[in-house]
Amino acid sequence: MNLLTRDLILSFESSCDETSVAVIENGDTILSNIVATQIKSHQRFGGVVPEVASRHHIEQITGCIKDALKQAKVSYDDLTAVAVTYGPGLVGALLIGVTAAKAVAWAHHLPLIPVNHLAGHIYAAHLVEPIEFPAMALVVSGGHTELVYMPEENKFEIIGETRDDAAGEAYDKIGRVLGINYPAGKPVDEMAHRGHNTFDFPRAMDTDDNFDFSFSGLKSAFINTVHHADQIHEELNKADLAASFQQAVVDVLSDKTVRALHEYPVKQLILAGGVAANRGLRDRLTADMEQFPNTKLELVPLSLCGDNAAMIGAAGEMLYQHGVRADATLNADPGLEFDWIKEPVK
Repeated sequence: MNLLTRDLILSFESSCDETSVAVIENGDTILSNIVATQIKSHQRFGGVVPEVASRHHIEQITGCIKDALKQAKVSYDDLTAVAVTYGPGLVGALLIGVTAAKAVAWAHHLPLIPVNHLAGHIYAAHLVEPIEFPAMALVVSGGHTELVYMPEENKFEIIGETRDDAAGEAYDKIGRVLGINYPAGKPVDEMAHRGHNTFDFPRAMDTDDNFDFSFSGLKSAFINTVHHADQIHEELNKADLAASFQQAVVDVLSDKTVRALHEYPVKQLILAGGVAANRGLRDRLTADMEQFPNTKLELVPLSLCGDNAAMIGAAGEMLYQHGVRADATLNADPGLEFDWIKEPVK
């Protein structure tokens, strides 16, 4: 990119239950990052209700655009392009952001850049410092658990993913059993640090010859342990339950990542996604990375771990520089995926 230019990307993120619009300068500077959360609306249901999420996006999107431009002190005439998450995510929620982004791009004759939500999570790290390639990312959130290998810029290849529940999804499900309302990730993490790893919960697929994950069995084992104790009127220590659950999750995530790093030597490991805010996981990876002195660990800042449009703008700038564009036919793709690597890169 010509350093004399000033690229301003207006970016949209609406894949789940946050309506977010941001203005990003040159892919690495946040001028504004407006996030309208819907947590209180979904808490009464114990999780995200797609139709409710879509309606909230409709209500919030225009206000978020106005606030993002005002906070960044720019107008539509100053913009270089518009970037938007078009998948994966909830189809109705995605459509609100895609439609709004297309409208702005069309009305103001701006290029439209389609962004994969997971690429956005990874490129949140670029808002701290440039990503060095080859790189690897462990993306862990309520809907995703993937190991992504990036041999070069704008090339994302999945080497492992969850076979069932995502890690964040498992946290929310066991949180209900512990009496914690949605979203349960942070409260369970805090509870875990007050307890001890006293329950022998399973580490599914931890020793399998692949980099895939599975958390459904762990979730079921946790729930069955609590239900059995209730039936025999035994009171279990909730902090110990949380600590034991979290230890099982962290063990598998870290073990698989370390094994992947041995097979895919990289310059940088990025921890991204909502569950990347988990203190237990951050501490464990920080300790484990001491065995890889030539690989830098990049922990996405807590403020950028959740869904936000700033990360979409960072990824959007990279795609813009690579000539990636969409037209008026751009549609939501709720099942959007990266490519798979079939054989390890030696």
